[in-house]
Amino acid sequence: MNSSEAIVRADSVTKTFTTPQGGALPVLDGISFDLAEGEIVALLGKSGSGKSTLLRCVAGLIAPSSGSVFYRGAPLTGANPGVSMVFQSFALLPWLTVQQNVELGLAALGVGEEERRRRALKAIDLIGLDGFESAYPKELSGGMRQRVGFARGIVVEPDALLMDEPFSALDVLTAENLRTELVGLWEGHEAPVKSILIVTHNIEEAVLLADRILVLSSNPGRVQAELTVDLPRPRNRQHPRFEALVDTVYAILTGREAAAAAAAEAPPPGGPARPAPAPTPISAPLPDVRVGGLAGLLEILIARGGEDGLAEIADELNFEVDDLLPLVDAAVLLGLARLDGPRIAITGAGREFSAADILTSKRLFARHAAARAPLVRAIVQALAATEGHTLREDFFLDLLRRGFSAEEARNQLETAIDWGRYGELYDYDHDDGKLTLEPGAQDAL
Repeated sequence: MNSSEAIVRADSVTKTFTTPQGGALPVLDGISFDLAEGEIVALLGKSGSGKSTLLRCVAGLIAPSSGSVFYRGAPLTGANPGVSMVFQSFALLPWLTVQQNVELGLAALGVGEEERRRRALKAIDLIGLDGFESAYPKELSGGMRQRVGFARGIVVEPDALLMDEPFSALDVLTAENLRTELVGLWEGHEAPVKSILIVTHNIEEAVLLADRILVLSSNPGRVQAELTVDLPRPRNRQHPRFEALVDTVYAILTGREAAAAAAAEAPPPGGPARPAPAPTPISAPLPDVRVGGLAGLLEILIARGGEDGLAEIADELNFEVDDLLPLVDAAVLLGLARLDGPRIAITGAGREFSAADILTSKRLFARHAAARAPLVRAIVQALAATEGHTLREDFFLDLLRRGFSAEEARNQLETAIDWGRYGELYDYDHDDGKLTLEPGAQDAL
């Protein structure tokens, strides 16, 4: 598709931010895609894939470091005139009524008062808030506030409606109801929008809504795969093709397809070896998981005979499949479980850890974390090399900020502290922000 046929086109969009220390933080790397009239496209990826940053580049709210975004063939030099946005946090002005919030975009476009009122009331009625025109945001539930966000987005009749995780702040039932209503409006051609670009981390949500799914890798974000969802709406989660697509996306997000591709590109027998670079705290970030949650997943696997499908486990626990991703990533990283297609199986090391008494489980966890979790290993090695075996947390945060935002760096360190404390590798004093090596911790290396 050439740029004249697309409503929005991203061409090799790269975005790098500058850290407080003056370093480079790459977020997006060479992303290209088209958004055509009459389609819904989902940007799907884990934390750190730059989904929201890419959406803001498309909106013209931030400029790419290199590459370009085009609206109907013209490169953006400011805010995109053909799009509107729906935010995760609702972003309503609390001192304005529902109607006044919906009219904001029209007022910015210079639409007259009477026309603003007519179009706002029509949008409010369309998204099911008729009768609440004079209510203030504090009077509304979360679902009703997001309906106001939808009304404000569609009232300007944009070519493209951009949505940044619009259902993630809602309870499960409300989110499901709003998704269904959105599909109904789209299929009935009632919503005055020509295309939708939605950011999500929810695999099933992407398959439910989108015509195409762009799966982004993380740190920095790249288009890892593009999938076409050729299923009629409304879509049935139990349909075999639906389940197969969910499994395919999960396989991509967990890196199994990348591993297969790497194996396919390996040199032939007798050819020169190409050793893979050793994982680092930046290239192999820790999943945001506590040890207790990880132990719970292993116990569930043992209770299910040692292995089961991810979808089956998620259904049993009333979770989405992608809610299990961090736990699964952590178990695989530490060698306590392995993935086989859409199934997860406990390993011998996982069984040994689950069956151990508390002191033995700590020792086993310390050994696995120090060997397989790069940040934990780096902390142990740094503390061991320091006189007094003590370092301030700022030392590690500064290193992590070379590859993560300040918030992500803090989250990475907090996870490493939790893992290291459980394994009695090092202690952490919250009052002075110091990490101290525990006696015998070097034996785990």
